[in-house]
Amino acid sequence: MTKVFMSRQPLVNRQSRVIATRLTLHLGQQGGMQDAVDALNGLESVWPPGARPVFIDCGDGCDATLLDWSAPQNATIELPATALLGPQGAELIAALQIWQPTVCLHFDPHAATALNCGVPCRFIGFDAQRFTLAQLKLLSARTRAQGMGIAFNVETPEDFRACLDAGMTAAAGWFFVAPSGVPAKKLTAGQANIVRVLNLVRTNAEIHEIEDALKLDVAISYKLLRYINSAGFGLFCEIHSFRHAVSMLGYDKLNRWLSLLLATASRDPMAPALMYTALLRARLMELLANGLVDKSEYDNLFITGAFSLLDALLGVGMEQVLEAMRLPETICDALLGNGGRYQPLLDLARGSERGDPTVIAEQAGMLGLTATQFNRAQMQAMAFADGMEL
Repeated sequence: MTKVFMSRQPLVNRQSRVIATRLTLHLGQQGGMQDAVDALNGLESVWPPGARPVFIDCGDGCDATLLDWSAPQNATIELPATALLGPQGAELIAALQIWQPTVCLHFDPHAATALNCGVPCRFIGFDAQRFTLAQLKLLSARTRAQGMGIAFNVETPEDFRACLDAGMTAAAGWFFVAPSGVPAKKLTAGQANIVRVLNLVRTNAEIHEIEDALKLDVAISYKLLRYINSAGFGLFCEIHSFRHAVSMLGYDKLNRWLSLLLATASRDPMAPALMYTALLRARLMELLANGLVDKSEYDNLFITGAFSLLDALLGVGMEQVLEAMRLPETICDALLGNGGRYQPLLDLARGSERGDPTVIAEQAGMLGLTATQFNRAQMQAMAFADGMEL
């Protein structure tokens, strides 16, 4: 059984949308490419479908063994230039020419030579911590004809914008999840109305009362129906009205989808990436909890993940948001960092974004989760977020 834990970084474009995901396989000092292959093969049945690329980062020790993995069409293999030019380089180049996977070459001092070794590269990855912005602009212009530039390990919104201005196609990192600016003291009128609808649903109010609240903002009804009819929801018939949604789903299930509407009231320029991340966290928490909590709590776990970025999305402190809502104490405790039984699951969902394999392994171990279970849950959550209409 694999002990290789994976972490993620989203690739965000100029429109603040997540256009790909970068998976880092943490092999450790004792791990090798065969461990990477075993871990990736374990994801075959849950690999996200569709054209959204998934970048695979196995570190500097990448060799031809990785090509024993039958990579899906939307997989992109990251390669350091040294892997193509080192002692095992000829074998790797020959394998790449036969199998022709999509390749992202890491740019380093040897990249100019590697780019001329006969392996076509669709992407060229630049470590934003290694190059100055002036260097990125120059290198982007110089290599544009050989591959689309991607900036990795971007840490701040300012660096994100600068990297795109320097010619990068997208930037990978978690630069957008921290709240920006001074938090507002209260919700806007639109946000407050969505909270009102949520509270009505949570208290099982009459359908006509909820419909009246929805009519105050027609966009809410449209967005709700778009979410419910998304591929990620998995219904076999199209929902045409709120009343129809109640009859098909019931109040409890509907509550989780109404919860997503609060995120749509965001004015943050990074809202699309934030919403994607919140959706992924929501589904990931639900999947990680399988067998750990009663199924009746899955909706609450989903809402906990979905609300975990509300402070960044709405520009209002988490305390102010929660004061306006009638949420169970278990959700509030986790969102405020006060512990409770949902806290470890939220911590692990966040840990999957931080890239520290020791922390991830410890958090997963405390929940009795293996690396395989954790990795598969991440891929399923990615597929879910990919299938939603944001």
